Amino acid sequence: MCIIYLGFVLVVWFPAGLRAQSVTQSCSAPSLDHGFFAPKQEIYSHGTKLTYTCNDGYKPAEKSWWVTSTCENGKWSHQPQCIDEHACIPPNIVNGKYTEMQTSWYKGGTTIRITCDKGYEPKNQAVTARCVNGTWSSLPICEKSTDACSEPPKIQHAVIIRQEPQEVFAADSVVHYECRDGYTAEGGDTNITIVCVSGKWTDATKCRGLTTSTGGGASSTSSGSKEGEVELRRVAINNCGAPPRVENGDVVQTQSMFLKYQCIDFYSLEGSDRVACYSNGQWSDVPTCRATYCSVDTDADRRFESVGVQFLRDGEEVPLECKKKRWTPNKWSMVRCTDTTLTFSDCCLWASIKVGNC
Repeated sequence: MCIIYLGFVLVVWFPAGLRAQSVTQSCSAPSLDHGFFAPKQEIYSHGTKLTYTCNDGYKPAEKSWWVTSTCENGKWSHQPQCIDEHACIPPNIVNGKYTEMQTSWYKGGTTIRITCDKGYEPKNQAVTARCVNGTWSSLPICEKSTDACSEPPKIQHAVIIRQEPQEVFAADSVVHYECRDGYTAEGGDTNITIVCVSGKWTDATKCRGLTTSTGGGASSTSSGSKEGEVELRRVAINNCGAPPRVENGDVVQTQSMFLKYQCIDFYSLEGSDRVACYSNGQWSDVPTCRATYCSVDTDADRRFESVGVQFLRDGEEVPLECKKKRWTPNKWSMVRCTDTTLTFSDCCLWASIKVGNC
């Protein structure tokens, strides 16, 4: 008897719809007002780059006068766009942020306000920038706050928990450590907590082995102090008496371990805003409040129309109306306060000021 085996070939059929998932899409030619691009064609395949620039009086909404854009699966990596040459593109503020426009660019004369990230403060208290002739004037800088702390100290036999690594920690930041197996901190706890106060981390205990041996009855002293020296440490503020006075400043926050000071308006705080009490009954260094403003008395300055005394914050710029002469149009002078010193522009027509020609 002869047995015949029939072999069947299984044909796997992939629907066209599945094959289409791996096919990239092309891009149509972009719409570009006030500019032109190359190469000029109706359809661009995926990965194709085009270069564009803008007509006189306009510029790309990017950092260069000529820009490339790439077709990426049916969309351009950025939509080619030409904006007025007096407009500004978004600035880059390191360690800070500001309210961004939906248009991704800013009209000439626009003023933005910067907010620094936690642990940072604006240098010289400057927090605004103004778009003038296509560039940002006096762009604020966010620098490390005087009361912020650097990286927490390393504690032997311990690791930081519930905290991502970072370069700067804002004041009052709390960091938790956990001792490794077989080690404990003071009181038998396995956790250690430190706080950022006045730019420094509070003292931390150590993680010690569960079993230790000591010489027969020998006494030990603090490892961080020499014989005859008194080790100063932070204690509760009620051990230091009345809070120290800061001219043009006030205590705005009272905690068990520190006082927080703040200057009145138009004054800038120098030094740490937190004052702690030490075990010797003395306060830590007290901050000072420095004047950061200018004033113009338009009643005494005959160049301007009288509007009383005008106060300007450091870095602020305002227009003051110049004294009007008969049969002449109104003119203004741009007055700026820089490091408590006033500077004045010429008296110009408002239109000239708006376009930056004054």
